[in-house]
Amino acid sequence: MDSSGTYSAITYAVAEGIATLCLNRPEARNGYTLAMAHELEHALSTADADPDVAVVVLSCVGRDFSVGADLSGGGFDAIMPASPAGDWQEPAGRCSKTIFGLNKPVIAALRGVSVGGGITITLSCDFRLAAHDSRFSFPFSRRGIFPEGASVWYLPRLVGMSRATDWMLTGRLFDAQEALDAGLVTSLHPPEDVLEAAYSLARDIIANTSAVSTAVIKQMLNHLSGLDSPLPVHALDSKLIAGLPGHGDAVEGVTSFLEKRPPRFPLQVPQDLPPWLPWLEAGQTP
Repeated sequence: MDSSGTYSAITYAVAEGIATLCLNRPEARNGYTLAMAHELEHALSTADADPDVAVVVLSCVGRDFSVGADLSGGGFDAIMPASPAGDWQEPAGRCSKTIFGLNKPVIAALRGVSVGGGITITLSCDFRLAAHDSRFSFPFSRRGIFPEGASVWYLPRLVGMSRATDWMLTGRLFDAQEALDAGLVTSLHPPEDVLEAAYSLARDIIANTSAVSTAVIKQMLNHLSGLDSPLPVHALDSKLIAGLPGHGDAVEGVTSFLEKRPPRFPLQVPQDLPPWLPWLEAGQTP
């Protein structure tokens, strides 16, 4: 982002409740850089704070989503500072962490090649739609480097330990059908249709779901599904359900169902989220 606030490595646009973020270095096949990391983090946080945004779509300009870290200079200068501070955060992880904390659903629309950081930044997305021509790889072992984007946490949860071990240890390239069969991606589409499929999914979410319910459910899945016991989840469920009689979206959801009409949910994100949610109290969202 330059001094005027204009993005250079991504594009950002909002229309009809959807914020579209596109990686925008097609001449470098959207190689991931520090500038791209800064801009993605900023744009994602901007979308999350914007009450006019209900869903985020993450896509690309050009034929490839991202070939991963831009190593065209022969090293890692493009993705890390000369002298990283003790609290330095690697750039793919900054993006995946921000998506993890977002209150809005995030849909990745992938096509062409998504490898290394080009796939790890999407593992925390809520949906990954891919083109039939998509190809994927976690090539870290083949480059003598280490996984980033917290991918060794996300990937086994998405596809299981056996498949994650296969992909991570071999670093091999695999196709869209293998990704779909394993659960890495949600659905496959012709390359020219994948972005529209993401928009169609986004419009369905906007038209038919409560933004507050969706935000709370997303973070419940993120923060609670890995607990060792269901009892803390039951305690939170009970507190949420106890508040439903005075909850505007719950009243509208039931009323619209009984009246057989589309819902018009009155509450907004982030201002109408229950402030006592444990991840909000702990400051675990960006």
